[in-house]
Amino acid sequence: MDSKTTTSTPPTDVSALLDEARTAFSHAYAPYSNFHVAAVLRSRSGRTFLGCNVECASYGGTICAERGALCSAVAQGERDFDLLVVYTAADLPTPPCGLCRQMLYEFAPDLEIVAVTTKNAWKSWRLRDLLPDAFGPDDLS
Repeated sequence: MDSKTTTSTPPTDVSALLDEARTAFSHAYAPYSNFHVAAVLRSRSGRTFLGCNVECASYGGTICAERGALCSAVAQGERDFDLLVVYTAADLPTPPCGLCRQMLYEFAPDLEIVAVTTKNAWKSWRLRDLLPDAFGPDDLS
């Protein structure tokens, strides 16, 4: 996929995950930023894991939807991923933040990321392109 924003229907494999994303989106807890985010992370085995952002008064304790989905997947034994769908009500599709990019890179440097808005605008990227020259497990050898 290219990385231009479009308002047409997202790709079929993404569309299939949007109902799950909408459910997670409705559970987001964002009383401070009022920026709700949901994420659906798909493993290569086809399992999906949901996340939503959860804020707290101590902002450093806030967790993003993408890391929530990743932590859920790892806790359930999955470590190989091929697709992440990020769902927001922003005007433009929103990629993961830097910390989420770093965490996801640990498991899936070539992860396809598709951001979709509530107005059906979408954009896609490869994680490797969003985090060039990333620091990863191979750098520790």
